[in-house]
Amino acid sequence: MLVMYIDSHCHINFPELASRLPDVLSKMADNFVSHALCVSVDLPDFPQVLALAEKYPHIYASVGVHPDYVETPEPTVEDLVRLSDHPKIIAIGETGLDYYRLQGDLEWQRERFRTHIRASRATGKPLIIHTRSASEDTIRIMREEGAGINVGGAGGVMHCFTESLEVAQAAMEMGFYISFSGIVTFKSAKELQAVALAVPLESMLIETDSPYLAPVPHRGKMNEPGFVRHVGEFLAKLKDVSEAQLAQKTTDNFFKLFKLLR
Repeated sequence: MLVMYIDSHCHINFPELASRLPDVLSKMADNFVSHALCVSVDLPDFPQVLALAEKYPHIYASVGVHPDYVETPEPTVEDLVRLSDHPKIIAIGETGLDYYRLQGDLEWQRERFRTHIRASRATGKPLIIHTRSASEDTIRIMREEGAGINVGGAGGVMHCFTESLEVAQAAMEMGFYISFSGIVTFKSAKELQAVALAVPLESMLIETDSPYLAPVPHRGKMNEPGFVRHVGEFLAKLKDVSEAQLAQKTTDNFFKLFKLLR
C-alpha cells in the first residue's frame, strides 16, 4: 500500500522556504507528502499565501491573523468572509490565544479570536487554532462563540498541540481535531507523547509548522513540509499501528475536516 501524508499546517510563503520553493516541493514528493496547507498569519502577506494555492494544485491556504501579531491590520468579520470566498481558501486562521510572549491587557487578542470564530460560523470554513499558555480562555471562548460542530460551528483543528489531555478532550468534544507537530518526536516531550497516545486516530492530524520545529532526526534544522513524514512515522510507532494506517487516517481526516473532494 502506498503511504501518503499531508502536512496540515506550514508556512511555505515565509522567506526561508519561499526562496527555495521548487526544492521544497520536490522534497515533499520524495517523502510521499501529497498536499500541504499554507497558513496565513496576517492580512498584508495573505496575497502571497493565496498566490501559492492558486499556482499549485496540491497546496491549499487559509486566511487569518495570528494571535501574537501586534503591529498588523486588525481583521473584521467582513474582511475574513470576503477573503475566504475562494475555493483554495479552506480554513479561517491561524487564530487563537497566546499569552506566552505577550504581557499586559490582552483583551484585543481575545476579541480578535472572537472575530475569527464568527467568520468561521458565517462561512462554514473550519478554524485553525493556536493556543499557548492560554488554554482555559481558549476553550471558554470557543464555547461562548459556538465554534463547535455540536452548536452549528464549523469545528476545526487545534494546531501544533502541546496542551494537556483535558484540553484535547474539551476540543474533541466540540468536534475539533488535534494536530501534532515535530515537537511530539522530541525526547523531552514525554507528556505530549502520552496525550498523543490517548488521542484516537479518528481525531488526529499531523503537521510541520515549518519552517519551525523540525522533527527528529532533523531537529535544529530548518523545517519543511516533507519532514511531516517523520511525525507520522513516530506516531505510528507510538500508537502501535502501521505507518500506512496512520498516514491513511490522517489523510482521510484532512479531507473530511476541510470538506475537500479527492
